[in-house]
Amino acid sequence: MSEITLPTVTSAKGDLWVFGYGSLMWRPGFAFEERVPARLVGEHRALCVYSFVHRGTPEKPGLVLGLDRGGACRGIAFRVAEKNRADVIAYLRAREQVTSVYREVMRSLWLENDARERVSALAYVVDRGHVQYAGRLSLAEQHRHVLQGHGQSGANRDYVTATVKAIEAEGFRDTQLHQLAAMLHGEAHSPHAPAEDRENR
Repeated sequence: MSEITLPTVTSAKGDLWVFGYGSLMWRPGFAFEERVPARLVGEHRALCVYSFVHRGTPEKPGLVLGLDRGGACRGIAFRVAEKNRADVIAYLRAREQVTSVYREVMRSLWLENDARERVSALAYVVDRGHVQYAGRLSLAEQHRHVLQGHGQSGANRDYVTATVKAIEAEGFRDTQLHQLAAMLHGEAHSPHAPAEDRENR
């Protein structure tokens, strides 16, 4: 796992891999050559970022996903052509770094394709020292923030719902997100609650 300086990732040669684990899974917003299911080890997907812009406001913060330390995370790896590298990085920085709550890093991914190859990918990891880092919130606290959250990109509940649909489309489940989605749809007491997915805790 390595930290990178901002110029380095832009000036590096070759195609660029980008790891999507939240909204990038269902709305990448950039041109890519290949889209492959992938697994990152060492960090997990969590609703651990207070949203002040895209899905909330400073007065009524929503919650969005970040990669937080420990565990593993399944998501999508996007391969970007070298010629589009600088443009895609500029786009991602404008989208993800509005308040600098994420650290831009390179992480090793295992691609879930026939080759099962390992690649280095650009990923956005939560900055635990940032004021918007929410830490580990209870399901009730997550529910409250998501219900109130509405920002420039729309309602917070739509963000959660779209991410859950994208995860299901890849054939796996994320326990906490599925539980939250069930609560948002008034199904918290359904007898068909999702099974534990330890990989994404």
